Amino acid sequence: MAVLSSARDRIKRSKPLLDWYQNAARLLPWRDTNDPYRIWISEIMLQQTQVKTVLPRYQTWFATFPDIATLAAVPLDDVLKAWEGLGYYRRARFIHQAAQHIVNRHDGAFPQNFDAILALPGIGRSTAGAIAAFCFAAHTPVLDGNVKRVLRRWHEKPQATERELWTLAQQALDASACPANWNQAMMELGATLCRTKNPDCAGCPVSNACDSAFKLDVVKQIKSNIRIRDVYWQVHLHLDAEKGIWLIQRPDSGIWAGLWTPPITELAAAPGQKPCHIHLLTHRRLHLYAKVSDVPSNGSGQWVADISEFALPTGIHRLLEKQQVRPCQAN
Repeated sequence: MAVLSSARDRIKRSKPLLDWYQNAARLLPWRDTNDPYRIWISEIMLQQTQVKTVLPRYQTWFATFPDIATLAAVPLDDVLKAWEGLGYYRRARFIHQAAQHIVNRHDGAFPQNFDAILALPGIGRSTAGAIAAFCFAAHTPVLDGNVKRVLRRWHEKPQATERELWTLAQQALDASACPANWNQAMMELGATLCRTKNPDCAGCPVSNACDSAFKLDVVKQIKSNIRIRDVYWQVHLHLDAEKGIWLIQRPDSGIWAGLWTPPITELAAAPGQKPCHIHLLTHRRLHLYAKVSDVPSNGSGQWVADISEFALPTGIHRLLEKQQVRPCQAN
């Protein structure tokens, strides 16, 4: 009980946060709606993707898929193509599955219950909390990377576990007058002032309630344990002046699942030459070596004259761009 009282006292002293958010929040299109479809898509797009990258794609998405029924009815390839360039294509696959789930099990209406939202493919606790809070006024916290950082600094608990952070987030939300605005304000604070590097404690509206204010050298960021593995791929560029390029569709699982690429052979080790392109993924560093040929592959696939109609990974786009400018012949 003492912990909860302390949390409420802290929030009471931090009311300026909501005033700051009302006056300083960035104007973002998903903040002008309580449509769960639009909030859902924005939350998924913003996962591990910068706002500046999402902004132009957000409006285009709804021009292509104006409602959930339209999204559910199109082939997965259309969804992957619309997602091209945003990365982490598994998110797009989950969006398509969730849209079909909503149509088949909820008669096309986005569910309003938190548990029902959480049951949708690709939606975790934080995303479900955001949708429930922003669209249906639920007292459910958001715990994205920005909010985690704010809470760890606020309470001076750099090693706080996920479980501890959820407790702190819920306590803060329960003590706030407006859950939806509180969630937005916490995310905005982390994104703009309480940054990973060079946090602006002087400009922070709640620095007087933060145990780490002006001494963030004490609250060090937790070092990532992610190990990057180098992968060496030979990309077979079968080209024809009239037919275009030979493409195959990747398997439904693994790297670039479901996307279209030239045939790829994984190499046991790096060849004795510089790669044509290096593409970074979360757990992999792909070294791409182009091998040009004017005959089609022996495997399944098709000639493609206009790749704009197909969903290709960003890494392949970059490789093709470099190949056109500076040919890179692989032996």
